[in-house]
Amino acid sequence: MRRSFERGAKAASRFTGHPLCFGLAVLVVLVWVVSGPIFGFSDTWQLVINTGTTIVTFLMVFLIQNSQNRDAAAVQIKLDELIRATRAAENALLDLEELDEDSLERFRKRYEDLACKARDEAKRRRDDGGDEVEAELERTDDELRAELDRRDEERRSKDPGDGKARPKR
Repeated sequence: MRRSFERGAKAASRFTGHPLCFGLAVLVVLVWVVSGPIFGFSDTWQLVINTGTTIVTFLMVFLIQNSQNRDAAAVQIKLDELIRATRAAENALLDLEELDEDSLERFRKRYEDLACKARDEAKRRRDDGGDEVEAELERTDDELRAELDRRDEERRSKDPGDGKARPKR
């Protein structure tokens, strides 16, 4: 049943996200509006559109949630792979989404502090000599990657037993 739901949800998501579906929805509303005088704008006439839109909305909530869950899981897996494959990355961040709120807040605070320190350092360097900062910004990706690799090697040689296995690039 789960597999059938997934297939149906994917197909429904593709269809409902298509401009043709939007056009069909507009057409249904126009037909309903035009039919108002024919049915004398009766309670039954109003009940038809109210019931129809309620049912569609109710079902769409589940389709949208399913689609968001799949997308979020796919993005999370991709981010985990990027963290895992990056030598200087912190592997402890791999399954961060599984942590409780307090743990997430500690990580957020830690990275907020790191960002503040980095901004302060960049400001200090700018104040000390803006030409050096401009030159650094113009370095190519290859130069920066080589510098990061060199720093990684230095860090490993100072602390070879850090227990963090990093894949070679």
